Order: sequence, then C-alpha cells, then structure tokens
Amino acid sequence: MPLDILIVDDSAAIRKILQRVLRQADVDVGQVYEAGDGLEALETLKKHKVHLVLADVNMPNMNGMQLLAEIKSNAELASVPVIMVTTEGSQSKVMEAAQLGAAGYIRKPFSADQIKDKISSLF
Repeated sequence: MPLDILIVDDSAAIRKILQRVLRQADVDVGQVYEAGDGLEALETLKKHKVHLVLADVNMPNMNGMQLLAEIKSNAELASVPVIMVTTEGSQSKVMEAAQLGAAGYIRKPFSADQIKDKISSLF
C-alpha cells in the first residue's frame, strides 16, 4: 500500500531531499504533501488524509513539537504517526517528542537507511 506522506520543514531544500531519500529507501510512496511550518501542516491535514508525518522541530509560526501536540490531541489525527526529523539532537528534545507521542526521531543529516528503518518499523 503506497503511503501518503506530509513533510513539514521550513526549508524547501530539506523537503525535496526527504522526498528523494524516501525514493532511495524504496519506501512505497503515494502522494507527498509539503508544509513550511506547523500551521500550514494542520491546514494540509484538514484537507488530506495521510499515513505519516515527517516534521522538523525548529520552524517559525508553529514548531514541530507544537504540531505534534496538536496532532496527538485531535481525535481524527491522533493515530497518524509523526516522525521528528531535525538537527535538534539533545536528549531533552528526544524525550519531549516521545512524551508528546512521536513515533520516532531522526537526526539530520540522515541516511536513506535510517529513514527506511524508522518507516518500516511502523508499517
């Protein structure tokens, strides 16, 4: 089953890199949606059903942790796994993400294998 994925990062370049890495990792990707921050991501999630969200932590307007909390507190979205993809590697951030319900945490720079391992453990 192809996975519809929402990639949330304030860097358009990182969003494109993630799409390329998903293909390199042989992830069965369906539709890919992009958002530049958490607010844009929530708007996208209102319009489109996705199987997975890949979100940066540090973004303007609404950061990844706030987005994660919003997704997990929404009954319609709570079951969607969210993997944090970020340069923010402190143990406190990893713990915060886990407590908020993140399905995984990948540090930038990442490899296709890391992405594949995280996603295949979920699906």
